[in-house]
Amino acid sequence: MANHDDEIRLCCLLWAQPGQEEGLTAYEDKVLALVPEHGGTVVQRAASDGADGRPHEVQLYRFAGQRELDGYLADPRRTALTEERDRVVARTELFPVDLL
Repeated sequence: MANHDDEIRLCCLLWAQPGQEEGLTAYEDKVLALVPEHGGTVVQRAASDGADGRPHEVQLYRFAGQRELDGYLADPRRTALTEERDRVVARTELFPVDLL
């Protein structure tokens, strides 16, 4: 089991392509369902109306370590959805955070 110090905590901000807000949510439902299989936990998901340039979805998650995160990112079930992702997601910002 990974040491708590190895744990990776991330925040992801997602902006939908115009008119694809529901598509973004559906895509994220699919790929985030894979997170637990890779030693990760979706801590929180929140949606906004996307007005004034705000992201349509905010996610917080954690992974046991870099190997687990890399496994999730390389999962062929996730990478097979790249075309769908490109159709519904306009922009993504992913960055490390500390959970308080």
